[in-house]
Amino acid sequence: MARKRYAEDAENAENHERWLISYADFITLLFAFFVVMYAISSVNEGKVKVLSASLGDAFGKHGAEAGAGGAANAPPAFSLPDLVRKRRQEALRREREALTRLAQGLKATLGPLVREGKVRVTQSGIGVSIEINASVLFEPGQAALTARSRQALGAVALLLRDDPHLLQVEGHTDPTPISNAQFASNWELSAVRAASVVRLFIDSGVDERRLTVLGHGANMPVAPNGAPEGRARNRRVAVTIVSKLPGTAEEIAIP
Repeated sequence: MARKRYAEDAENAENHERWLISYADFITLLFAFFVVMYAISSVNEGKVKVLSASLGDAFGKHGAEAGAGGAANAPPAFSLPDLVRKRRQEALRREREALTRLAQGLKATLGPLVREGKVRVTQSGIGVSIEINASVLFEPGQAALTARSRQALGAVALLLRDDPHLLQVEGHTDPTPISNAQFASNWELSAVRAASVVRLFIDSGVDERRLTVLGHGANMPVAPNGAPEGRARNRRVAVTIVSKLPGTAEEIAIP
């Protein structure tokens, strides 16, 4: 009788170590989860090729042996690198088309200045560049925008205000030395001129987080400085709409 009561008491006694079973199951599942996450985050190109070949054998060769016309209807072998390359090419195509539309709008907006040769709008794999001659924007040796330039730049800012691309504004001068109360050298002049354009963009609603200012002085000429025409060409401000998927600097024709 005592033995039976002891057995019943043992069955009814609370097992204080049952949590270990649940804890062990949880740790096992957690380990399996991280193993799976690591496996799908690391693509082994060699294994992908083996998988591609295996799937090609499975769906291609065996399908042809199954009956007449099987090879013609067999699905193509799976290739992850090809898929990644095609997606990037499609993204590059969309980005180039978007920048081309933007370049066309800028050329139309700045049409009179483009025809006068005062503004050049070009496109490359880097993005769209607007090169504006300094004579359009500033008085000689000054960094304050003229009334005519404020109107033209305001129209450009309207086009760029809702565009998502980053903008890089660069000031350039010729090598003629300058030293006055405002600017100790061409470095200061080029930087302040670029900053004046950026300030107008910000005042026109362009998000300042998209903007970068650079002053190059006379270090990046686009024409020889031996003639007045070349020096005039080198005095400029360049605004670059930076591509999200930058490529080479080779120029692209704008339709």
